[in-house]
Amino acid sequence: MPPRGPIPPPEPPLRAIRAGLRLATETLAHELARPAGATPRWSPLQWRLAAAAAAAHGVAPLLHRRSRWSDPCWLAFLDEQRAHVEHRHRRVAALLERIDRDARAAGIALVALKGSALHALGVYLPGDRPMADIDLLVGDADAAEAAALLGRLGYVEAFAHWKHRVFKPADQVPPHSLGEHRDTPINIELHPRVRERLPLAYADISEHILAADARPGLNPYPGLCALMSHLLLHAAGNLCGRSLRLIHLNDIALLAARMSARDWQALCDGDGGAAPWWALPPILLARRYYPDAFPAAALERLRAHCPARLRRRWERRDLSAASCSNLWLSALPGLEWARTPGEAARYLRDRLSPGEESRRERADMVRTQLWLQQQRWAAMPQRLRLLTRLLRPVPRMDALYVVRAALNGYDRAAG
Repeated sequence: MPPRGPIPPPEPPLRAIRAGLRLATETLAHELARPAGATPRWSPLQWRLAAAAAAAHGVAPLLHRRSRWSDPCWLAFLDEQRAHVEHRHRRVAALLERIDRDARAAGIALVALKGSALHALGVYLPGDRPMADIDLLVGDADAAEAAALLGRLGYVEAFAHWKHRVFKPADQVPPHSLGEHRDTPINIELHPRVRERLPLAYADISEHILAADARPGLNPYPGLCALMSHLLLHAAGNLCGRSLRLIHLNDIALLAARMSARDWQALCDGDGGAAPWWALPPILLARRYYPDAFPAAALERLRAHCPARLRRRWERRDLSAASCSNLWLSALPGLEWARTPGEAARYLRDRLSPGEESRRERADMVRTQLWLQQQRWAAMPQRLRLLTRLLRPVPRMDALYVVRAALNGYDRAAG
């Protein structure tokens, strides 16, 4: 019996995918920052890889508004992505309004983090920026009641680790699609702290985000400095794990344009706390594509805080090297962020023989992430995975997931 439906095209060699993702990522990054207008003369495969890169980096809706490329399938893909993101934005906004109302009634103080805060400031228009989930910061005293509030909204706790507790709507299944989809469930991440592991030691800025006199309901960040500190720390954590997205750099560049000299001074001083040694690498990477966004004086002060080895490493790297657009897995991602020989040794031990917390985090990822499910690699012992990566290139499952979605579904929008 002949197969039903269209036969998917054969998957290109991994090295071709890797080269195509890199070309697409760097071209899109420059096009987003400074639209050139000239449509690339790409093959059908390269356009599909461009769609994969745009989806992975969360910038398809912004490119819809900024880029002037005229390829018909590309335009249809961007049109579809912006429509999905705009519809989803209305759902997120309505949910935030309800959380604010219920938190006020319950006397719970929360801070709506990152994307929610950028939208509230008008940095983005509705439909510009995808939001994978809603991030909320809550103090220790209100954490239990905040979880109960989410339960009353129909949410159940999916898993928890050092960074946050993840709540998902009960009985909702995410659709399989390329990029954003209007029906994707809106997850909520409840953060007890604002911190990142770099690579094992915590950098924590919580005291600068949730003010002692915060009122019940959703609160803004205390100021632009606090929001920028969080964006940079979040980006640093993603650099450490090679999971940065282009939308993160765009966030940083757009917010930088709104900051005053006083804001930059507070940022460089750590806003009264420890100097932000981790802030320079994300800014160096953003500056590669947005060269006029950052004041020279602030850059020099941040250079003085950044360890020399870390600074030299990120002065040379581009977005492709810092993200899933670098198709090969790294055996030791983030090692350059270790600031002492002892921390580096602890990191190497943890990579070779993960502790209970690391094993639990991986199990949660395998259970909840579509791109890891039914993958033989995900079930292999850590030592075998590490040895394999040292002996031969191993592709990233998250990158291949979105590439395969693009190879199989990119042309459907053009219908």
